[in-house]
Amino acid sequence: MARRGKGGGTTYYHKGSRRWCAELNLGFDAQGKPLRVRAYHKTRREAEAWLAEQAALYHKGLLADPSKLTLREWAERWLERKAKEVRPRTAELYRLELSYALPSLKDPEARDPLGAKPLQDVKPAHLRAVLDGLMERYSLRTVKMVRQKLHTLFEEALHLELIYRSPVAPVRIKAPRGQAKPKAGRALEPHELSALLAALDQHQDPRTALALRLMLACGLRRGEALGLQWADLDLEAGTLTVRRAWTENGNHRGVSLPKTATSERTVPIPHATLARLKAYRLWYTERLGDPRPDSWLFPGNDPSKPLNPHAPNWALKRITERLGIPPLRVHDLRHSYGSHMLAQGAPLELVAERMGHANPNITLETYRHLLEHERRGWVLDPEDLLAPRAKA
Repeated sequence: MARRGKGGGTTYYHKGSRRWCAELNLGFDAQGKPLRVRAYHKTRREAEAWLAEQAALYHKGLLADPSKLTLREWAERWLERKAKEVRPRTAELYRLELSYALPSLKDPEARDPLGAKPLQDVKPAHLRAVLDGLMERYSLRTVKMVRQKLHTLFEEALHLELIYRSPVAPVRIKAPRGQAKPKAGRALEPHELSALLAALDQHQDPRTALALRLMLACGLRRGEALGLQWADLDLEAGTLTVRRAWTENGNHRGVSLPKTATSERTVPIPHATLARLKAYRLWYTERLGDPRPDSWLFPGNDPSKPLNPHAPNWALKRITERLGIPPLRVHDLRHSYGSHMLAQGAPLELVAERMGHANPNITLETYRHLLEHERRGWVLDPEDLLAPRAKA
């Protein structure tokens, strides 16, 4: 029987599975063993279409050869590279999120059947089984987070031509019937917002109060607000630029780059907040002298370092308790910013840019409930087109 050349293939009926198999020949390995990729389909036509598509990709150099690289090994490579691109805490979170599905990333001795599979052998059914198992032990939000990280992991492999199709794409995560969807955060109601802003104006520590106001008025993360220096402000133009973050990782506190590349951004400062920043500069100068460009905007007791990262949390807790407002997290201030921007009709892409999200899909997923509510309010009545109502 003649050997099929590289990039050639065949289709045949597989009696065991009662499906049509499409098989593409990719040549031979160093030991002379044939290298092939195959897929099973319900009809011969589907199998032939798949084979033609894969053969075309192969001849364009877009189809990767099989590899012995395991999923765990690929995940380690990906995490190693990410550690050079993001903050240490973020890199740790990436590892933690992936370790739900690949436990050997956290404990090398752990049983990890999925991680032991060759990268190119991982199928949607394997991921479906793992994620279904996680659904029995963890919240919907956690499982969605794991799926998203796996999606990113396999997309990178796809772009580097290590695989020819992502096994994550067909796998969807839905809440079990009757289970409420988790909320990403709580947005302040108008009366709560009014009371909070008034309380911040009366707060005894203008540093903490203004840091909280910037999170609410500019959508900053806590670390981004505390990491601001005077050089990051342009009080004439009314803008601030996020260039770093003041973070805490265990017992270590330090300055790091923003969370992602898109987190480094310039955002406009609302007029009321800008006026308070100008007044704050006078307060600062009276106590610490004229600020240098590299002076911290919100210095701690030791002016060479920013405020304690927990100071905003403590202050917000005391304020909400005194006002009788339901508990708020510091991150809820940023969430309120995004919610109110979208409620006012700001484009999704603009909100994503202002908040420093890696892509608008993150914004869409976070505020989907709000966007769906707003969409229901957009109703076109044909009669209004024929006889427009008089303006009041």
